[in-house]
Amino acid sequence: MLGVTWRVWGRIGAAVVAGLLVFASFPPRTCWYLAPIGIAILTLVVRDATRLRGGFGYGLLAGLAFFLPLLPWTGIYVGPVPWLALSAACALYVGLFGLLSRLVCDLPGWPVWVALMWTLTEWGRSSFPFGGFPWGRLAFGQADGWYLPLAWLGGAPVVSFAVALTGTVLAALLLRLRPRVTARRAVVIITLATVVAIIPITGVILRTALPAPDDGDRSITVAAIQGSVPRLGLDFNAQRRAVLDNHIRRTEELARAVAAGTAAAPDVVIWPENSSDIDPLRNSDAYDEITAASRDIRAPILVGAVLVNDDRTTTNSVIVWDTDGPGERHDKKIIQPFGEYLPYRGFFRHFSDYADRAGYFVPGHGDGVVHARPASGGPMVAIGVATCYEVAFDRAFEDSLRAGAQLLTVPTNNATFGDSDMTYQQLAMSRVRAVEHGRALVVAATTGVSAIVTADGVVRQQTTKFVPAALEATLPLRSDTTPATAIGPLPERMLCILAAAVALVAAIRRRTMRSAHRTDEDVTGDPAFD
Repeated sequence: MLGVTWRVWGRIGAAVVAGLLVFASFPPRTCWYLAPIGIAILTLVVRDATRLRGGFGYGLLAGLAFFLPLLPWTGIYVGPVPWLALSAACALYVGLFGLLSRLVCDLPGWPVWVALMWTLTEWGRSSFPFGGFPWGRLAFGQADGWYLPLAWLGGAPVVSFAVALTGTVLAALLLRLRPRVTARRAVVIITLATVVAIIPITGVILRTALPAPDDGDRSITVAAIQGSVPRLGLDFNAQRRAVLDNHIRRTEELARAVAAGTAAAPDVVIWPENSSDIDPLRNSDAYDEITAASRDIRAPILVGAVLVNDDRTTTNSVIVWDTDGPGERHDKKIIQPFGEYLPYRGFFRHFSDYADRAGYFVPGHGDGVVHARPASGGPMVAIGVATCYEVAFDRAFEDSLRAGAQLLTVPTNNATFGDSDMTYQQLAMSRVRAVEHGRALVVAATTGVSAIVTADGVVRQQTTKFVPAALEATLPLRSDTTPATAIGPLPERMLCILAAAVALVAAIRRRTMRSAHRTDEDVTGDPAFD
């Protein structure tokens, strides 16, 4: 009994270590190689579980060890309950991965099937409930790693699958490393070791297929303005005028530098999300100030604004604002539950006063593209917009690219998350999206980190946090389509369908075996199966 107890404690400890290793692979750290090691350890733990519920339990522990340190920024200003609840909800999907992995790990070729279970549960977490929460996908920890170019081939889902498959094959390799190695086992070991090496090396080879940073149909000069805010926290926008004035002031400083010949004249200027929480379509002062700023800089400005609708709901919008006033706009389509809006507000009001502080935003519609006329002339530029939270979702930029986006931007407001890792995690997502779609990408953040990202995922420039700043770069506009853009969600759908089919086969097989063993028990009285 003591031996069994120590073995269980060993599994528990290993599951926690697995989750912590996956966490350590995420920004701001650059230890991307820890993710497959964490998956390998978790796979070994789950395989050693005696029952399906054991697989779920060990997966849940690993999920908590992963998400609790990954997501503390969600509770900085609202207390620990939302952070703990969200982390637990995400950990349930890792628990489901553990259960499904234990189900399929007795099938021939199990490393592939276990990796598929990760893809299936990661898709589930990214989709349900309330539209899902994709934060923490394995792909988003790989912005500095060898796997990143795989995003060009099949998007974030393929990167996650490749990382998971490396981990499961590594687990199979470790199981084969025993003191006595026969010739047949040696062949298997060599094969598995080769697969472990080939998967990430494929990403390195694919890097040569990525577009050169400056290659494109033509180029424009883009400026990103980081105006900063008077103070951090949920109440940062209590000084909405100051936030708007900060962005106007920093834009005017850039205009003076352009006039003095010390800065390049931008073709397009990008402000962050919430740079004008005063509705400039309803407030004449804000309208006039933004128009004046556009005239000073002599370029259209993409203004992140909160617009008040007739029914008193609000829309998180990015408006193309030039010297003549507002033009096209992108209304944020994927809005954040429990932040920008609150599902079941009346119910949650019983548990927290913060229920009344959640927003009343409504989702927008459209294709995620706005068009701006470059200040230097020439055709209109199609700019794909994914506002803050949207960048985590595959479909945001997929829609933009189908609508002809030549350049991508992520306007974001990180002031509500303090001095946390959130901004670096989001920047990593933006880098994955740049590679996935073969487009240069501009991140404009209220408090940082703002960044210029080239189509190969490299951060060309970035700001420090909490200081007013402006970034400028000449970026290529592209119309070429990457394989990932062309096939869209097809790889993930195929992987999930295959995963579901394999899980069904394994469940039927397990049920059949249980029935057969019960029959044997009736005959022999041997309860060996249970």
